[in-house]
Amino acid sequence: MHEVYVLNGPNLNRLGTREPEIYGSMTFAQLADLCVATARELGFLAQVRQTNDEAELIGWLHEAADGNIPVILNPAAFTHYSYALRDACAMLTAPLIEVHLSNPLAREEFRHMSVVSGLATGTIAGFGATSYVLALEALARQT
Repeated sequence: MHEVYVLNGPNLNRLGTREPEIYGSMTFAQLADLCVATARELGFLAQVRQTNDEAELIGWLHEAADGNIPVILNPAAFTHYSYALRDACAMLTAPLIEVHLSNPLAREEFRHMSVVSGLATGTIAGFGATSYVLALEALARQT
């Protein structure tokens, strides 16, 4: 079974209570369960992780690069400004799919810029938790 990292940036641990009109009512634990179950159906073993710490997220990307592990990444607020995160993504040796629960282009202007998108195999945004399902399905077609 192929391994995949599903990595999540800041504030995603607050899903279910943080602006549910934008991010939905699903908790992070429910999202993680959805990702693990979907991945299993597609022949993957998903490691779902979340951090509010940029350095920790970069460390996980280094692990993925060293292990040639595909990554589904929701960089959250780091999307818009973290060049350190971008540089870590540039080291990846397997597919990278950027995901977002909401559609950043339909939101505030500062959210329109992604420093990660240019390195990603693809970006899926705006479909809530289904963005992750679609990313896993896309990854299954890539491998």
